Order: sequence, then C-alpha cells, then structure tokens
Amino acid sequence: MKHLLLALFLLILLPAGALAAERLVVGVTPFPHKDIMQQAAPLLEKTGYTLEIREFTDYVQPNLALGEKLIFANFFQHIPYLDNMNAEKKLDLVWIAKIHIEPLGLYSKKIKDVGELKKGDLVTVPNDPTNEARALRLLEANGLITLKEGTLITVKDIVQNQRGLVFKEIDAPQLPRTLPDVAAAVINTNFAGEAGLIPARDALISEGEESPYANVLVVRGADKDSSAAKALIQAVQSPEVKKYIQETLLPRGIVPAF
Repeated sequence: MKHLLLALFLLILLPAGALAAERLVVGVTPFPHKDIMQQAAPLLEKTGYTLEIREFTDYVQPNLALGEKLIFANFFQHIPYLDNMNAEKKLDLVWIAKIHIEPLGLYSKKIKDVGELKKGDLVTVPNDPTNEARALRLLEANGLITLKEGTLITVKDIVQNQRGLVFKEIDAPQLPRTLPDVAAAVINTNFAGEAGLIPARDALISEGEESPYANVLVVRGADKDSSAAKALIQAVQSPEVKKYIQETLLPRGIVPAF
C-alpha cells in the first residue's frame, strides 16, 4: 500500500505535459519540407506532442511507411502524386492541409535561354507519373512541345516536338546530377535547392503562383480527424511558419499555400 501511495505521489509531481506528451513521427524529404517541419516542432510541443522528423530521399518510401504505420504523417508531395500513389499502391492516405508550392523549373548549365535549345538537344525530366506530366506541361506552356489531352501523360504523348528535342526520364532526385551532361533538365524545387539552384535566379522557365501542385500534409484515412492530426495542422499552418516561408524560403522559390 505504501508503495502504491508513493507511486501516485510521484505521478502527481510530474509536469502536466509529461503525462500527455505523445510522439508524432513525420516523414519528410530534405528541402524545404524538413526545414518547414523543424519550424513547426516547438509549436507542436506546446500542444503536448513531441515531433520526430524522419528523413527520406525518394518519393515512394514515405507513402509506403505511412501505409504500414511506421510514421504518423508525411510531408513531401502534391495532391496529384498522392492520388496516383493511392491508386497504384492501394493505400488509404488523405491530405489534411496545404502547406506550400514549389514551382517546377527548367535548368541548364549550357544555355541561358530556352530559345537556344536546338534539334537533338537532350532534356531530362522526372520519371514518376505525376511529375513527368507536370514537367511536360511546363514545356508545352512555353511552346517547346505539344501534348495529347490527358492527365498522366509521358514523353510518348508528345504529338509535336517543335525543337526536335530528345527526352530522357530520370529519377527526380538524380536530375540535378544530369545538368553537366544535358542541354537542360526539369527539376523539382526541393532537389534544385539541394543542388544550390534558386528558381527565381536560375530557372530558364518555371511554373507561376497559379500552379495547382500545392505540397500537402498527409495521414492515414483513419487518423484524419484525430486530435494529433489537428494539432499538427495547427502547428504547420501557424502564422510563425507562414512568416518563415515568406521571409526565408520565398527567395528560394517556395510559396506559402495557406
């Protein structure tokens, strides 16, 4: 009995946060997702949750890990990519908050203007379905190619190739490494940032603010209305995080979406 009373006494002495604290593991890709989530961590802690950030270097494993309940949420993708992964991998993942937009851009170490692209020039594009379609639509919008109608289009759906360009599909993280060997590459902003490329400064062409590809916070369907999910949304969409994106990340091409 004395031992029980002592245990209860010690429990009462614990800070209230220690009783309620819960660890939330969130999977991210490096820049800017990891940076943004790090800003949200102390805000989340105030609501009784401890944030653990788990870094991934590809676009497939974060969703598989979430589906297998190895992490609570992930933050790395836009909605069309999520929709495709849900269908392809038979996952039940849902987005719960729009965070930012990363304009896709065309980069080159060999030319200064798209007008310099000529017949036979090699251009690399992402090889995952949604980002490849997005990359090709960017090139179409700038008069370099003409595409068939459709959502998940590939290089096989090019109906007119006005410049006679040659396209090669590459894993998105590897695209910056192709720049010394190709005329140009369409690169996602996060991987461009890791390579020291700034969209506003270095991209020959890029998506505008009207881009529908907002990066979102994703959880399993069963968790979308949970207290933990709501706390995570509140932290990541906080005024503090928005100010950080606007003041620190906007010069690197990252635009808040909330």
